[in-house]
Amino acid sequence: MKILVTGGCGFIGANFILYWHKNYPGDIIINVDALTYAGNRENLKDVEDSPEYVFVHADICNNEKMLEVTKGVDVIVHFAAESHNDRAISDPALFVRTNVLGTHTLLDVARQNNIKRFHHISTDEVYGALSLNDPQKFTEERAYNPRSPYSASKAASDHLVRAYFHTYGLPVTITNCSNNLGPFQFPEKIIPLFITNLLEGKKVPVYGDGLYVRDWIYVEDHCRAIDLVIKKGILGETYLIGANNEVPNIILAKKIISLLQKDDSFIEYVTDRPGHDRRYAIESAKIQRLGWNPLFSFDDALKETVRWYVEHQAWWKRLKHKKPC
Repeated sequence: MKILVTGGCGFIGANFILYWHKNYPGDIIINVDALTYAGNRENLKDVEDSPEYVFVHADICNNEKMLEVTKGVDVIVHFAAESHNDRAISDPALFVRTNVLGTHTLLDVARQNNIKRFHHISTDEVYGALSLNDPQKFTEERAYNPRSPYSASKAASDHLVRAYFHTYGLPVTITNCSNNLGPFQFPEKIIPLFITNLLEGKKVPVYGDGLYVRDWIYVEDHCRAIDLVIKKGILGETYLIGANNEVPNIILAKKIISLLQKDDSFIEYVTDRPGHDRRYAIESAKIQRLGWNPLFSFDDALKETVRWYVEHQAWWKRLKHKKPC
């Protein structure tokens, strides 16, 4: 099989390529990445010399190039996206271009080249926010209610994917996942930012009152879920992926501080960002019925992630103060 991965030099995309190469060594993997600030070819140095791996430096908005590279491809797994909320607030147009127009380009070329499966990676943020005392969790039936430029752009891309299924019969599936943690995550994101700040002797910035809750999943568990949906998912359907690990940011900070043998004096409360969603939580019953369950507990996943950043300081130090292209 020939599988094309967009955004494969990013955090989740790189982990997915490493996962797929390990578990399906006969498959050809084409990695299309524009190598913006968060894309790093070093993430895939373990496979770069493999004859089953091909890297293509390209922008997913380039219709002509995407039409060329998707010829003969069986499956497209679409990770490529701008994803950092703080950046979306300062430059929403970039998020609309990549997340909406880029997805539209890929859907068009997938239709033209008769791709057998288009799998779209999305986020739980499209569903809006839950209150801290709300017993509900996000389900596939929940109405979309994006509250930031980032989540709105991802919601728009989800709607386009479904439209191509209903209008053109393009064989699609969608997964909306909770927050990921693990190796190769760009150090602007909360967990690697906290880890690397502490390793540099700096404080960790906690927004507002620190009671913003996210549902965390180890990136390898996410990759396994995508694999299962590609194999067994019903065409046109959406599957929510979460590991039932709701953690307030202040508790997350304290856990990382403890793992790195620091104390609470390293916590610094900072001004909240605009439109900050209070809580996300996912009900994963639908994908569990396909046969998936997370293998990693949150504490084990966090320990493994901290260990990785401790052991790969040269990797993140080169990236931490890298400016956007």
